[in-house]
Amino acid sequence: MEYRRLGSSGMYVSEIAYGNWITHGSQVEAEAATKCVKAALDVGITTFDTADVYAGTKAESVLGKALKGVRRESYELFTKVYFPTGEGKNDRGLSRKHIMESAHASLKRLNTDHIDLYQAHRFDVETPLEETLSAFDDLIRQGKVSYIGFSEWDATQIKSALTIQDARGYDRFVSSQPQYSALWRVIEAEVVPLSRAEGIGQIVWSPLAQGVLTGKYLPGEKAPAGSRARDKKSGANFISGWLREEVLTAVQGLRPIADEAGITIAQLSIAWVLANSNVSCAIMGATKPSQVKENAKASGIKLSADQIAAIDKVLGSLPERDPRKTKSPAERP
Repeated sequence: MEYRRLGSSGMYVSEIAYGNWITHGSQVEAEAATKCVKAALDVGITTFDTADVYAGTKAESVLGKALKGVRRESYELFTKVYFPTGEGKNDRGLSRKHIMESAHASLKRLNTDHIDLYQAHRFDVETPLEETLSAFDDLIRQGKVSYIGFSEWDATQIKSALTIQDARGYDRFVSSQPQYSALWRVIEAEVVPLSRAEGIGQIVWSPLAQGVLTGKYLPGEKAPAGSRARDKKSGANFISGWLREEVLTAVQGLRPIADEAGITIAQLSIAWVLANSNVSCAIMGATKPSQVKENAKASGIKLSADQIAAIDKVLGSLPERDPRKTKSPAERP
């Protein structure tokens, strides 16, 4: 496993991060989840990403139990706030009230006294940005949060936040957590250039396009039994948009490139994401330890310019590049 700095901060993260968005507490039972976390630690993964909303708050609890007994200083723990964690009007969003209550609840579920990276899961159009940033800064001053970041914010929203943080003397954002893969490239036009200039690193989710970039979904054939596309609990609705014949055919066109490099299509696809120097780490989910071990092998793979060009040529015009696709809800969910 290789490690990179998170943006301009002094904290290092593993190139492959372990995430439990649609696994812990829902698709994967606690015992299996613990085995996956152990496998992650065994292969050198030190970065673990979750959120208060995952599996209705259960994911944080499962991750907290799985990490019990592990030296706290030996791993980086990331979580998020924004989406509903209850039925009340204030059980959501980025108000000071919800941020403070959610942070304390996350600390309890994760069985820790501090969060290494606390992230705004989306932009909240209903709360003054100053209120959100002030609450985040207070958590840092209280020692409950070390660094702050955001997920799926566009360039205008990022600029607005940085302006307030600089004016108020608040700690700045160090990370962005967007969707990014060889098929979903919407951050490249605006978010990445701004992030480079401002010392913000990308912690990317879905680097395998929900599993399509593993090559296991074949054109003209049904999705494999036990795969994400066949299990509504594991995010079948998220992957459905990629299960088009032209996409699946193009992905199979990556196989010769992977074979020549002596790696799998999945490892090739993760290496493609990590070739972007603004990416600090790629988040991978897993339902069994073997998946963790295979994904971890992508760390350290250096693709040549010719290999990257070949990948881009195979995928052609299929990747989504429109920066307007980076957006948050128009109102709180």
